[in-house]
Amino acid sequence: MAELAPRRLRALGDIAVSQLRHIGPKRTEALSSLGLETVFDLLTLYPRRYIDRTRQVDLSDLMVGDEAAVFGEVKSSSSRRTRQGKSLVDVSIVDHGETMKIAFFNQPWRAAQLVAGVQAIFFGKVSDFRGTRQMTNPVVDVIVGTSGEERDASRVGGIVALYPASGKAGVTSWEMGGFVEESLKRAGPLLDPLDADLRRDHSLVDRTAAYWGIHIPGDMAEVPPARRRLVFDEFLRLQLLLALRRRRLEESSAGVRHPFDEHDLDVSPGSLSGEDSSLVRQFLAAHRFALTGAQRRVLAEIGSDMSSALPMHRLLQGDVGSGKTVVALATLLMAVDGGRQGAFMAPTEVLAEQHVAALRADLAGLTVRDDAVLGGERDLVVQMLTGRVKGKERQTILSGLLSGGVDIVVGTHALLTDDVRFASLGAVIIDEQHRFGVEQRALLRDKGREHSGEALDPDLLVMTATPIPRTAAMVVFGDLDRSVLDEMPAGRRSIRTSWAQTTLEVQVAWQRVRDEVAAGRRAYVICPLVEESERVEATSAVAERTRLATHELKGLSVGLLHGQMKGSEKDEVMAQFRAGEIQVLVATVVIEVGVDVSEASVIVIEDAWRFGLAQLHQLRGRVGRGDAQSYCYLLGEAPNDEGTQRLEALVNSNDGFALAEIDLDIRGEGTLLGARQRGRSDLRLASLRRDEEILNEARQVALELVATDGLRDNEDLVDELRLFVDDEEARYLFRS
Repeated sequence: MAELAPRRLRALGDIAVSQLRHIGPKRTEALSSLGLETVFDLLTLYPRRYIDRTRQVDLSDLMVGDEAAVFGEVKSSSSRRTRQGKSLVDVSIVDHGETMKIAFFNQPWRAAQLVAGVQAIFFGKVSDFRGTRQMTNPVVDVIVGTSGEERDASRVGGIVALYPASGKAGVTSWEMGGFVEESLKRAGPLLDPLDADLRRDHSLVDRTAAYWGIHIPGDMAEVPPARRRLVFDEFLRLQLLLALRRRRLEESSAGVRHPFDEHDLDVSPGSLSGEDSSLVRQFLAAHRFALTGAQRRVLAEIGSDMSSALPMHRLLQGDVGSGKTVVALATLLMAVDGGRQGAFMAPTEVLAEQHVAALRADLAGLTVRDDAVLGGERDLVVQMLTGRVKGKERQTILSGLLSGGVDIVVGTHALLTDDVRFASLGAVIIDEQHRFGVEQRALLRDKGREHSGEALDPDLLVMTATPIPRTAAMVVFGDLDRSVLDEMPAGRRSIRTSWAQTTLEVQVAWQRVRDEVAAGRRAYVICPLVEESERVEATSAVAERTRLATHELKGLSVGLLHGQMKGSEKDEVMAQFRAGEIQVLVATVVIEVGVDVSEASVIVIEDAWRFGLAQLHQLRGRVGRGDAQSYCYLLGEAPNDEGTQRLEALVNSNDGFALAEIDLDIRGEGTLLGARQRGRSDLRLASLRRDEEILNEARQVALELVATDGLRDNEDLVDELRLFVDDEEARYLFRS
């Protein structure tokens, strides 16, 4: 009999679950509701835990207070109502001759599920009830049900893999295991796209052994190497896609060489610089503060990129207050030094307006050569383009961009419209990358070529003030080079953070607000967005502003800022706050990023547990921007352990990168990777927290494979990657 040819994963992705035995129309529909439509989907639904029946602890060994997973066969079950009217299902289970009681309150459907003969695993805490050990409302995994459709009951005697079951879909963990087992048997040997030498060098078992070892291990020793191989595969596929995208960009790009002299960074504030000096040098010499070591290092990296013929694709990570704006300004000036234009894209109009004001103030006095004007020289021109810029003013700015008369433009999504065209766009900076999608980033980059008279790709700098764990950055931004500002400017004070939980502590917080205002400084009060509705957001902020102005902060000038306000109203409020006409600003998260008022020295965050850790750190960063000691007060009791962990972490640390790692531990990688992952490319087994070593190995292998031949000679791996991308991305990545 001829040996079966190894199957590719892509082939398994083409086989519908309905082609397996025991899966009729109802089961097909149930599995589809769980996102399981193909054999490949089943094989990548990994066990959430295992029960080792070969090392089963007897029921007789269980002590009151133990939390345990107990295997047993239902001996009897009955249901009744308690005196309080609650439903109660009493179940008696037996294992190796030992019995135990299980009680389910308010789960009447357990009576039909757990009838005599059913075998299940019960996970819960052992308690004492009238001298008898029992479990109350444990988690239940039915192993052998009443349908008679169980696959291979002999598995119950060894290692039992437990799968995510769904009561709503009506699919038990045991059934899922049966479907997976049949899928493996029907699939036969699996093609391995990694050769034996590579597997040996990285201690990887072959693919067939990995899938059998993760799903149906003969003993628990088979699970770790199986998991290592499958985790490696997940990371490798992602890193290959990122590396291919990077290679495709480089192959198809036509970059701009900007003049850059690293010695221009070695200038101290107030030092002399001649008219022939670069704009970068003139700017740094006139700036109030000297560059930190981190700023100089990052600008050297950016300058090296910009002086290259390849377009820069760089991610700049910097904690709140680390000086990203100075780096951004110098980057834009590198482009203008080369006779080209710069674009600065911000996520909100408030932030765009603030950037424009800061740029005009910091760049005042700088001039550029322009043969179209008398004398051949004019002031450097900074303009703003947002959705609110209309009519004649908009047309004037658009004409300036097209003629080259506008050197730097700051805008929001308005920069993405078709009528925006540049004479020669040299650099694009995107602020707060997490607010923009990858597609928008690509669109703005492409605009540099398609909407620029020079038809060359601009250099791209993506900035984020939300520190990202290194492992997450490798997965989410693996197609970008990465620079980190990990040093704060000299003399910057740490913000003192307190969690006010008692009435007295809350009173202390409001007194601090009054004291700071009395000293001529300003305060923020942040209201949470309780529901996904700007209307509710506005209502809650309006009500809180009224309450504070008539109670805790009576006598102070209390202003209001929220997302429902018109742009002109927001501008007026921020201007009054900066001028001190408004002393306390009650706001929603509209001020989360970038808003910079140096006189603000205290921020009170109400119901702080409702915010994520990164968002809390961003909000706290709205103060501490001046010379005065600044304070952050977190109000409200956290209703759960996760909320408590977040607030305690914020109190204990001002380091955004350390908080990002804690956030990864608390939330897991799902939320962090949400922007990157699409469809089948999810990390289903890999953990950024536990598997950093494997991620590093996979990234190195991916870079080597792509650098060698762009995968042109690895048809099997290319075919597998097509399973993980949509058709449009596949055409882009693999068109050669």
